[in-house]
Amino acid sequence: MAALHPAARELLESGRLAHFVTLNPDGTPQVSCVWVGLDGDEIVSGHLPHNQKVKNVERDPHVALSIEGSGVNQVGLREYLVVRGTARIQEGGAPELLQRLAHVYLGPDVRFPPMDDPPPGYVIRTTPERVGGVGPWATG
Repeated sequence: MAALHPAARELLESGRLAHFVTLNPDGTPQVSCVWVGLDGDEIVSGHLPHNQKVKNVERDPHVALSIEGSGVNQVGLREYLVVRGTARIQEGGAPELLQRLAHVYLGPDVRFPPMDDPPPGYVIRTTPERVGGVGPWATG
């Protein structure tokens, strides 16, 4: 497991969309923009349906995500975080996670998901293995 730099943790909890990459059965990448947060050292995202990214993680746990930061480095490049890792599926807990993330992404008074009795869904829990990009979290 790669330790997350404090600035990477801050970016992951900042309310910026993450580009989340899984692998389709034919090996092609499947990319979705998702809300992310942290639960300890794991990156978490919530999903109500049993969608393609959930199916892909069930079959192949290798994932990557990227998030564009707001800072600019000393040579003028926009900071961005890239995390490669291993993901696992937790059944249930998606509505509660999505509600927590909605307060970050949409505002403090938002109710999400906007339905009565949402399905339990799935939480994708990613353990970072390699961290890179441009920013204080990047190595080398």
